[in-house]
Amino acid sequence: MDRSSLLGQFLRARRECTAIEDVGLTRAGRRRTPGLRREELAILAGVSTDYLVRLEQGRERRPSEQVLDALARALDLAPDAVDHLHQLARPRIRRRPISRIDHVSPGLLQLLGAWDKSPAFIMGRLMDVLATNAMTDALYAGLDQRDNLIRLTFLNPEAKVFFADWEKTAYFKVANLHASAGADPDDPFLPELVKEVSLRSEEFRRLWERHDVQPKTQESKLFHVHGIGDLLLNCETFTINSAPGQQLIIFQAEPGSPSERALELLNARRP
Repeated sequence: MDRSSLLGQFLRARRECTAIEDVGLTRAGRRRTPGLRREELAILAGVSTDYLVRLEQGRERRPSEQVLDALARALDLAPDAVDHLHQLARPRIRRRPISRIDHVSPGLLQLLGAWDKSPAFIMGRLMDVLATNAMTDALYAGLDQRDNLIRLTFLNPEAKVFFADWEKTAYFKVANLHASAGADPDDPFLPELVKEVSLRSEEFRRLWERHDVQPKTQESKLFHVHGIGDLLLNCETFTINSAPGQQLIIFQAEPGSPSERALELLNARRP
């Protein structure tokens, strides 16, 4: 992962993932290039092909706001992807060094301990699991690599059973990580994680190279727990203002649902 060329990598990946029909152009004959050609995107965005080449190759890293907005419109980017594009072009200035180990405040640890009916945990900026409650420990019991959700998803073979909808889970995990990369592209620990998992997982490498962006939001997750069965849980994510980069993740089941009864069985397994 070359942090200095993230902007160019993102533009090229989104260009290659954009079908010509999606932007109102007509397909004529066979095309060897996936998605849009550079010349087509340049015309749609109102820039020269040479300028777009320089952007994609990382030789031009400071496009104007007008150019960024034009490229976003031409690629029909979703709002989150537009924000990501601007973040890559205007990375924030780091004011102090960071540590890979984030410390969770005593107050948050106390809050987690008091949450005894639903799984909840604190996640760091690179999807490190920093603190868990007893229900989370019961849900993820016996799984290796659970200290980081990217490693768990792609490096633990059991993840494809545990995450009952693994393809969806894998897609969103990588898209979430890309959102973090845009918010802080100079994080020195991000390339280490990307390189480690890319070398060991072709599936991660393929998804990472797409440059899809999806900040963590409300979603439903389907888990399969040995001896209990499937649990469909709603996932809520809260930003912790007192600890930038940390998020509180809470899982809940619909009242009266089979998953709520499954959570009760899980509760009986708590350490």
